[in-house]
Amino acid sequence: MAQKKKANDDYKIIDAAIKAGQVGSFYIFHGEEHYLRDRYLQSLRKHLCPDGLGGFNYKRFEGKDITPDSLEDAVDTLPVFAERTLIEIHDFELFPKRKQDGEEQQEEKKPKRKESKSGPPPLLRMLSALPDYVCLLFVYDTLTYKPDSRVKINKEILKHAQVIEFCVQDQKNLVKWMMSHYRSLGKSIKASDAEHLIHITGGLMSTLKSEIEKTVAYSKNETVSRSDIDAVVIPELDAVVYQLTDSLVKREHVKAMHILDELLRMREAPHRLMFSISLKMRQLLAARVCIEDGLGKNDLMKMCAIVYDFQAKMLLDTARKSTLTACRNAVLNCARAAYDLNSSPDPESRMVELITQLAFAR
Repeated sequence: MAQKKKANDDYKIIDAAIKAGQVGSFYIFHGEEHYLRDRYLQSLRKHLCPDGLGGFNYKRFEGKDITPDSLEDAVDTLPVFAERTLIEIHDFELFPKRKQDGEEQQEEKKPKRKESKSGPPPLLRMLSALPDYVCLLFVYDTLTYKPDSRVKINKEILKHAQVIEFCVQDQKNLVKWMMSHYRSLGKSIKASDAEHLIHITGGLMSTLKSEIEKTVAYSKNETVSRSDIDAVVIPELDAVVYQLTDSLVKREHVKAMHILDELLRMREAPHRLMFSISLKMRQLLAARVCIEDGLGKNDLMKMCAIVYDFQAKMLLDTARKSTLTACRNAVLNCARAAYDLNSSPDPESRMVELITQLAFAR
C-alpha cells in the first residue's frame, strides 16, 4: 500500500492513477467530502467501463446483500470485450471488530477446535491475490470507516488496499474551487465573501455547490455579495452559535438572547445546543490562552483542530475582547449546565439561565 500523504490531497492519488491508466486492484473510498468522492467514482467508472454501467464489466453490491460466494464469483468472472472489471461494494463491514471481554470468555469456554493449517482466512486470501483484470472498490458512505488496528487481519487487509480519504478541503483549494464554480455560472465572488459562505455552511463541497447555485439565482449583480449570501443561505448550527458567543463577548445581550430564542423555536435540541456552545467556549478559551502566551493563528488551529485559518482569526479577534478569567468561567458555567441538563425538567429554561450567566460573567 502506498504511504498516505497529506489528507487533503488523497484524492490526487486516484486522479493520477486514472490519468496514467494505472488503476490498481483494490481501493477503499471513505471520508465526509462526498462531492469529491462521487466525482472520482464517476471518473473511475468512465475509465474502466467506457461502454457504460449496464454491461458485464461493472458490478455493484450493497454490503447487506453481498455474500462471500457472490463476491468470489464476481472476482473470478473474466471481463467481456474489455481489459478490466470494476466491482463496487457499498457499506460493507470489511474489517472484523475485536471481541469484547465477555465474548472472549464465552469463546474460551467452548471446546477448542484443532487449528486449521490451510492458511489465511478466505477473504484475506482473495484480497491478497486479486487478478490483474479486477478493480475491487469498497465505498464507505453511511457506514463508518474505522478499522480496529488491534485485530491482526485488519492490518493484513490494509497492506493490500489503497485507502483514499475524501476529507474537507483546505481553505485555499476551496476558495479557488468556489471562484471557478461561480465563473462557470457567469458570476464572481470576493475571497472574503467565499470564506464567509464556507463558515456558515461548514465547508463541504456538496453543500457549497447547492448554495452557490442558490446565491447565483438570487443575486442581481455580477458579483455575489455577502448580503446576497445572508439573504438566502441558512447558516449551520456551529455558525449560529459563533454569532451567539460573539454577541455575549461584545455584551450584546439582547442579540444573544434573540439568537437563542430563534434556535429554540427552530426546535434545536437543548443538548445539541449545549454541546455546540460548550465547544465554542472551549475554543474561545484556547484562543485567549494563545494570546496570553504570545501564540498565533497556526498554534490555535493545531490546538483545536480547526480547518480554516479565517475561523481561527475570528476566534482570536473575539478572544481579544474578553479576559482569561471570563473565558475560564464561561467554560465552567457550560460544564455545570451540561451536567444539570441531564436531569433538568425544563432544559430550555436551563439554556436561558446559562446564556444569562455567560452574558453577565466577568
